[in-house]
Amino acid sequence: MDSATLIVAATRSEARYAPAGSRVLITGIGKVRAATTLTRVLAGSGDAPIRQVLNIGTAGALHDHHAGLFLPSVVVEHDISSAELRLMGYPVVDRWEMPDGDGSVLASGDTFVADPVRRAALAADADLVDMEGCAIAHVCAEFGVPCRLVKVVSDGADENSLDWPVLVDAAARQLGDWLGRH
Repeated sequence: MDSATLIVAATRSEARYAPAGSRVLITGIGKVRAATTLTRVLAGSGDAPIRQVLNIGTAGALHDHHAGLFLPSVVVEHDISSAELRLMGYPVVDRWEMPDGDGSVLASGDTFVADPVRRAALAADADLVDMEGCAIAHVCAEFGVPCRLVKVVSDGADENSLDWPVLVDAAARQLGDWLGRH
């Protein structure tokens, strides 16, 4: 990984196996923390410019057949009232296209999805769910920095998702392996 690439993860546990010497930013969990932390770094990166952001992390599967590593092609912000705001005349960006994706859609928002009703609603339009992807994509778009999302399914976005702290290490190993190859 070159020094112009910034690896961004919400938690240290998700980035635990990033290759030694990688430039890693831990943002904290959720859209606000991810956006403010990444904005601060991109705004102050003058002497060491960042030419690419890799957002790595875990995701919940919204479909039972999803497992493994994904490179989402689209990330959508699922917990903003975009349609209503647009009707009132406020243009809201709530969807970002990601280059070199695998065709999957990531729904991103501040809600930790563990409810089957919410999971089913999100599954109508997305494959995976996380809590930071849309914020990272938004900030990167604002700064004109290419962004790629790399997500590993850690859970089924259901009642078993509350075991996430135990499940994250296996996902982090897959992320580390992917980073080591790219």
